[in-house]
Amino acid sequence: MTGWRFALSRRWFGYLALTVVFAVACVLLSQWQWARNAERADAIERVEQNYDRSPEALPDVLESPEAFEPDDEWTPVRMAGTYLVDEQLLVRNRPLNGAPGFEVLTPLLLEDGSVFVVDRGWLPTGSDSDLPDEVPEPPVGTVTVVAHLKPGEPPIPGRSAPEGQIATVHLQDIAERLDRTVYTGAYGLLQSEDPAPAVAPRATERPEADPGPHLSYALQWVLFGLLAFVALVWAVRQEYRVRNADAPEERKRAEQRAQRNAARRSDDQEEDAILDLTSR
Repeated sequence: MTGWRFALSRRWFGYLALTVVFAVACVLLSQWQWARNAERADAIERVEQNYDRSPEALPDVLESPEAFEPDDEWTPVRMAGTYLVDEQLLVRNRPLNGAPGFEVLTPLLLEDGSVFVVDRGWLPTGSDSDLPDEVPEPPVGTVTVVAHLKPGEPPIPGRSAPEGQIATVHLQDIAERLDRTVYTGAYGLLQSEDPAPAVAPRATERPEADPGPHLSYALQWVLFGLLAFVALVWAVRQEYRVRNADAPEERKRAEQRAQRNAARRSDDQEEDAILDLTSR
């Protein structure tokens, strides 16, 4: 079958269908990366808008223990209360800069009787991989705390933790453990506490304003989808050349390609000869 009629065969329609499916998958993956990039941009914007604000009283930001708006994330809040040291929990599997560790959650009993969960910072895994070597004691008595608001985390199905530990910062779970009125809309990453203890867990650092590679990945997936069609056209063209190798026009084009390749090889040989002379 000469000419281009072979491209209308069932085989090539199958190749076209596979190319279309691949291109659609690339578009969907590109959209997913684009959405991730938009989410990351929103997260960076919230940090820039809220992180360095002057602390506000907790009730002025969270009207009720269940209240929380995404735009309030990283807002610093101020509160006073007494740490419930006996109810302290360690959050498992919290790496920092590649090192395994824990985060220390200490409930703070507020003056109105409600409880706000404070993440006092990070501790490395100790000699016993299931525990830190030491958990610094929080301040005793009434303490004034400034913390950045963070939404609670969902539970992880099937993941458990030993006594005194928790798999995620699932605030509803903590509320059930305490059997008190607990703020379940958000918890706080400690910024400061007064009086300050002599030794404290490592404080959470300001999030980096790094958008990540999502935008470049989105563009790459679009490029992959386009390249699939380029490869299909190239493959059709290659089969056309094979099937029509004896046609006068195709033979002429083949000779022209051979001449160009020969000239290119000649140029490469001249460049190699010049390099040989200069290297002596």
